[in-house]
Amino acid sequence: MTATPSDDEKQKVWTAYREGKPIRVPLRWNTNVRIILLNPELNPDKITFEQYFSDPVTMIKVQAMHQEYVATVLSKVSDTPSRLPDSWNLYVDNQNTYDGAYFGAPICFEEGQCPSNRPYLTEADVDDFLKMDFSRPLENPWLKSRLKLHKELITAAKDFVYQGRKGKVAPFRLGFDGPVTIAAVLMGSDFFSLFGADPPKAASFMRKIIDAVIARNRALVELDEKWTKSSWGGLADDSIQLISTAMYEQWVLPLHEHWFSSISDTTPSSKRRGIHLCGDVQRHLPLISRKLGVVSFDTGFPIDHGRLRKELGPEIEISGGPPVDLLRYGTPDACAKAAQAILQSGIKAGGRFILQEGNNLPPCSPIENLAAVYQACLEYGVYDR
Repeated sequence: MTATPSDDEKQKVWTAYREGKPIRVPLRWNTNVRIILLNPELNPDKITFEQYFSDPVTMIKVQAMHQEYVATVLSKVSDTPSRLPDSWNLYVDNQNTYDGAYFGAPICFEEGQCPSNRPYLTEADVDDFLKMDFSRPLENPWLKSRLKLHKELITAAKDFVYQGRKGKVAPFRLGFDGPVTIAAVLMGSDFFSLFGADPPKAASFMRKIIDAVIARNRALVELDEKWTKSSWGGLADDSIQLISTAMYEQWVLPLHEHWFSSISDTTPSSKRRGIHLCGDVQRHLPLISRKLGVVSFDTGFPIDHGRLRKELGPEIEISGGPPVDLLRYGTPDACAKAAQAILQSGIKAGGRFILQEGNNLPPCSPIENLAAVYQACLEYGVYDR
């Protein structure tokens, strides 16, 4: 068994990767507070997501616990530093409910699950939605309530100390989970019925969502600073796995381009764009890379990593790894073999691969399984010099 690298050795791996001179594939685990809240051993007080969402003291405490766990436990099985941060990074956490909630979809808290939105629009509601005015985002009731919580977090953080460290609350910001995904959040399967029957109206619905999100996110930035376009374009849209590539190219790709060009100073030729896409999306990725100039793909499963490298070429960054159900329920041997197979598939060609889970580490994943993947990375992730 290969010894766990020191923090200095891990840093060298990441530095070499970023400089385009990789010495080994870096490994990271993408996590959030669900690995604390949904793991009885790590959550002895049985804090629920509903409590976490509403109580500022609970929110910042759980966030500190999560960051502690990453630094003290997950760092032993990844290329994450093993030292605690100088201060805790605190923020208003909305999980993946924020876009849906902003547009009026109720938030559901189910036992043993992350919060989610309940679809509430039907095809009959689309015309009225298209007439709605989203030009004053700071008057949105849900957004006002979360901005209020942000102020409460700042107050709570003044007296908060955990493991001898205080914390700092980040400015309130929101991302975007993508037009197809949020259309599905708002309408459920009705959206895909609409998409099949009336693609132009479905596209108008998604464009309305995008423009409202752009206005919202810009208004939030301007609460603290002058808004400017980013030098990097980022997006997610997991639900494109549910449509054909032909439909994606005709109706959704132009919307993705609208998003990228609206929030960043990038173009397809600038090669400064990335996208997160979970699920069965591999058929779309060559088109997205070619037409949108996306050079970094954060993937889930199923993915044929060796074939994807051949399809995209050596210069494209790909992040991915064993499916999350294997990491949660498999054996260490099975996890190690899956990681080895990925690393020996040809994915390393070009030196632009990051090993991780596919995608977002499940609660209660056995450390033995994660250690097995890391050991495989240390052995089979090395580049020939």
